[in-house]
Amino acid sequence: MRRLAILSFHTSPLAQPGSGDSGGMNVYVRELGSALAQAGVECDIYTRRWSEDLPAEVAVEPGFTVVHVPAGPASDIAKEDLAELVPAFTDRVIDRIRSSGGVDAVHANYWLSGVAGHAVKHELDLPLVSTFHTLARVKADGGTVDAVGGGDRVAAEVEVVACSDAILANCSEESLDLQHHYAAPAERIEIVPPGVDHAFFSPGDRDGARAALGWSSPGRISAVGGRLADKHPVLLFVGRIQPLKGLDVAVAALAALDRPDAELVVVGGPSGGDGPAELARVTAMAHELGVAGRVRFVPAQPHHLLSTWYRAADVVLVPSRSESFGLVALEAAACGVPVVAAAVGGLRTLVDDGRTGFLVEGRDPGDFAASVERLLADPALASAMGSAGALRAQGYTWSTAAARLRRLYTDVSARSLVTCT
Repeated sequence: MRRLAILSFHTSPLAQPGSGDSGGMNVYVRELGSALAQAGVECDIYTRRWSEDLPAEVAVEPGFTVVHVPAGPASDIAKEDLAELVPAFTDRVIDRIRSSGGVDAVHANYWLSGVAGHAVKHELDLPLVSTFHTLARVKADGGTVDAVGGGDRVAAEVEVVACSDAILANCSEESLDLQHHYAAPAERIEIVPPGVDHAFFSPGDRDGARAALGWSSPGRISAVGGRLADKHPVLLFVGRIQPLKGLDVAVAALAALDRPDAELVVVGGPSGGDGPAELARVTAMAHELGVAGRVRFVPAQPHHLLSTWYRAADVVLVPSRSESFGLVALEAAACGVPVVAAAVGGLRTLVDDGRTGFLVEGRDPGDFAASVERLLADPALASAMGSAGALRAQGYTWSTAAARLRRLYTDVSARSLVTCT
């Protein structure tokens, strides 16, 4: 395996997660590209140029280049309007691959990139590896109607699944979803979990983290900044504010918790066309429930700084309606913080119920609050779960993912290509 084209059409690996449409997929693409480059696979990551200020190419590190592809206006565009720009993006990707000496395989991320990757595969006779990150039919099962792409998205996902030479799933749950909802052949599905950067995400002192964030109580003397970090319970939600992520459940769980000193910290901003409306709805809900003064909204943070926020929390809430993997849950675990998560998708794999945190069936905020209360009422249990989570997280590394994918890319490059049916 010599060189790889990674397609990330709608969101750049250089964008800050938690803002706009940037989230776990950005982290996935960036970290995977870096790990593959370090494993000897040269990676060109193609993303749509969204600003006039962007250079044509950014050499992130040796063997890892981000290519900004002109396709439509060089500005932020509503996600629902992006599909019509895919053909222009595809043509320019093909031109650059040809002019740069070619690649051995194409790895598409998300359905829009899958549409482009499908065309690149047939035009250049290259193997196509697809990672969907989210699937329209699975989101619909979770109660989220995704207007982005509508029926065209489902049709596109079916087409890309049928013609992909390998389909990546983050966990066994996603593999089953691909087979059940899209008739994906089991023999073409490869389960390759993402990793976590343990240089940043590792256990640390809670009081020290709170002091670093400026959380302290007046009058308490300590060696850290002259004051002792506050001991009030902190629930943490990290992610984009959109219906899929379930922030409303986290706010309602705070209200159901019989702890008037508890606080919910929300790190992230509105995402997508319905993001601002969701933020307004959740804010109004917090006022109605009488907890608005205990919900703190924090803008999206640089990814490597999130570890301090995780360490400062008592519990991390991940109440998503669907989740193909759940990188927040993994990062929290790596920092030694117990997780209370919805029992959906990849979260079922990441959270060992009763050992590294709790999984909650259904969407009743009272059930989430009850699990949080168990952890707050029993510091020894919370500490044991945090330690177990950190130990479990050690098994997830980007170098392992890159090594497995390097072998996979080599295998699909040596096989006859799957043909469209």
